[in-house]
Amino acid sequence: MKNKQMKIARIEHDLSQEQLAELVGVTRQTIGMIESGNFNPSINLCIAICKALNKTLNDLFWRVE
Repeated sequence: MKNKQMKIARIEHDLSQEQLAELVGVTRQTIGMIESGNFNPSINLCIAICKALNKTLNDLFWRVE
């Protein structure tokens, strides 16, 4: 499943995939694969992305319905 929330948050922070990747210590390809739904990140990576984008895990990764 595509991670549209993460992509939107990244764009709202005016960050490219490469810039976000640098902030969290992964490659641009990893960020692209997470956004496209082709990679399931570790909880530590999820937390790092949330901190970089000033979002919660619920905001970006967990479906709360």
